[in-house]
Order: sequence, then C-alpha cells, then structure tokens
Amino acid sequence: MLFAPKEQEKGQGLVEYALILVLVAVVVIVILALLGPAIGNVFSNIVANL
Repeated sequence: MLFAPKEQEKGQGLVEYALILVLVAVVVIVILALLGPAIGNVFSNIVANL
C-alpha cells in the first residue's frame, strides 16, 4: 500500500504517453519538412534514369 498509486494519478500514465506521442509526431513532421524536397529529388532522378 505504500507504493500504490493515488486516486488522482490514475490517468497520469495515459497523458504522459500522449505527450510523448505528440512530441514524436512533431519531430517526424519537422524532419519530413526539412528533408522532403531532397527525398523528392532522389526519386525524380531514379524515375528519370529509368
């Protein structure tokens, strides 16, 4: 009972997972925004060479 979660901490784990998921999504979006044109150029070059 000493380490049992309190009533007000029930949903804390879910909120923490949601915040981590949002942070990962933002990082992925930023990386794709920065590298998107470069990746598009690579695929365009591949298609042009075919």
